[in-house]
Amino acid sequence: MRLEPIQRVRTISKAAFKSDFVQPQRPVVIERLIENWPAYKKWDLDYVSRIAGDRTVPLYDDRPISSEYKFNQAHAEMKMAEYIELLKKGPTNYRIFLYNLMKEVPAFQEDFDFPDIGLRFLKQLPMLFFGGEGSKVFMHYDIDYANILHFHFHGKKQCILFPPDQSENLYKVPHALIAREDIDFNNPDYEKFPVLKKARGYITELNHGECLYMPEGYWHQMTYLTPGFSMSLRATPRTLTNFSKAVYNLIFMRHFDNYMRKLRGQKWIDYKNEQAVKRTHKKHEISL
Repeated sequence: MRLEPIQRVRTISKAAFKSDFVQPQRPVVIERLIENWPAYKKWDLDYVSRIAGDRTVPLYDDRPISSEYKFNQAHAEMKMAEYIELLKKGPTNYRIFLYNLMKEVPAFQEDFDFPDIGLRFLKQLPMLFFGGEGSKVFMHYDIDYANILHFHFHGKKQCILFPPDQSENLYKVPHALIAREDIDFNNPDYEKFPVLKKARGYITELNHGECLYMPEGYWHQMTYLTPGFSMSLRATPRTLTNFSKAVYNLIFMRHFDNYMRKLRGQKWIDYKNEQAVKRTHKKHEISL
C-alpha cells in the first residue's frame, strides 16, 4: 500500500482550483483559504463549549458495525460541554459525527462563508465532526458522492485518502460504504489482507485552519492526533453518473441494508464481511 503526500498550496485562484484539482479529481490541501474567517481565530474547543455547551450531542465510538444499530445510529449522548471536558482529559474513542451546524447552532453561521472557489455548495449541509486524541473514523466514502471541503480546527488530524478506482483493493463491504473495519490502514496486516499491497492512495496531516479538498467518491479515513474538530462543506457531484450513484445509495442501498439487518441480524453483518474478503480475493485470483 503506497501513500503519496497530498499536494499542498498556500492559496489558490478559482480557475486554478477547478483546472488543477476539481476537473482531474485530485485532492489538495489549501493552507490559507480561511484566514479571513472569524472562525480562523475564534474556533477552538473552549469557544464551542461556550456557544453550544448546553446542547445534547450524539456520540459514536469505534465499536464494529452490528445489527444492534441502524445506519449512522449514535451509541451514546451527552451535553456538548461535558463532551469537550472529556476530550481535554485524555484519549477517548467518542466522536461526534455529522453534527448539523445550521440547524443546531445558528450562531456559528456568522463565523464562516462559503468560499467562491467554483463548487456548487449545498448550503443547508455544513457539518461538524469532533474527536479525541487517538480516535479514528473507519475507511469509507460518502453516501452522496459530494465534493468536500474539509476544514480542521484545534489541533491536528491525519487523513488517508484513496480514489474511487482503488475500491477493488480496499476490501469493500458489499451493500455498504465502508472497507473491512478490522483493517488498520496505518499498519496493514498483509497476511490477512494481501490485496492492500496494491492500493495507491494519499496521506496528509491537517493543522488548525487548513482545508482539505476531497473529490467525489473518494475513500477517507481520519485519525485525530490531538483533540479537535472539523467542518465539512459539501458540493454536488459533477457528473450524472455519480449523481445517480448518490440517489441509489440514499433511496435504496441504505434502506435495504437496514431491512436486512432487521431480518437477519448479525448473520447479515458477518456475511457482508466474509464477502468483502471473498470477492476481493476472487477478483485478484488469490486462494482463500
